[in-house]
Amino acid sequence: MEKKQSVIGIGEALFDMLPSGKKLGGAPANFAYHVSQFGLDSWAVSAMGDDELGKELEKELDDHHLNYEIEKIDYPTGTVQVTLDTNGIPCYDIKEGAAWDNIPYTPALDRLAKNCTAVCYGSLAQRNEVSRNTIYRFLDNMPEEKETLKIFDINLRQGFYNKEIITESIKRCNILKINDEELITISRLFGYPGIDLENKCWLLLGKYNLKLLILTCGVNGSYVFTPGEISFIETPRVEVADTVGAGDSFTGAFVASILKGKSVREAHELAVKVSAYVCTQHGAMPVLPEEYTR
Repeated sequence: MEKKQSVIGIGEALFDMLPSGKKLGGAPANFAYHVSQFGLDSWAVSAMGDDELGKELEKELDDHHLNYEIEKIDYPTGTVQVTLDTNGIPCYDIKEGAAWDNIPYTPALDRLAKNCTAVCYGSLAQRNEVSRNTIYRFLDNMPEEKETLKIFDINLRQGFYNKEIITESIKRCNILKINDEELITISRLFGYPGIDLENKCWLLLGKYNLKLLILTCGVNGSYVFTPGEISFIETPRVEVADTVGAGDSFTGAFVASILKGKSVREAHELAVKVSAYVCTQHGAMPVLPEEYTR
């Protein structure tokens, strides 16, 4: 009997307060939702408040048919004020002291960790020690199998990161996803010399013994580095509604494809198509066309 593959997005689950209204979001929840559209057993792990927004969050997750392990705790449900520039690029004002800053490590979470095939986590939910420790415990309790994927989607936001968090997170992952701006920030933080972006990627891949490094460069295309080879695909030109969640949909589609036995190149091609489609829609969690998910 084939082992059930559980894919987890752990960290922030919240409401993006967009110009068009309130939308369910948070990078790990976005990731989990997009993975679920490919028919995999996918879960959002976070925490919510025992408040009106928490009830709305639960309803939204149910409406999106997404599995979740989200503990109700005595902190407010998270929100992010999102403003968009003329190109649909978001700017975030992320409220502090939210429920997702305080995700408890529970027996239910431990069970999920022990049956987890792939997990995606970022730097934002690690701004507070409680959630940071929960994420590390989850990673440490996952099965020690070669095919287990630990994806650090770096997602630098505002000033909510430091060198220690980034270093610990890269050490614990085997897939790193980063964009070109983040790569420049990380290079400054780590004191890497003024070499080009590609060489910086090879440096990180080798230093941390990664299976894969995904570099997205917005309209300038995306790269997937594996030991010994590189895949580059241009970004399709589309009519952008907003880019909220586009990166998370890329990661979700890529990971789902790899778990379904596709090659790195095939996974990359699909991820590019999916993220381009998400850019044409409002909010981070649109339903994907069947041609992508079947």
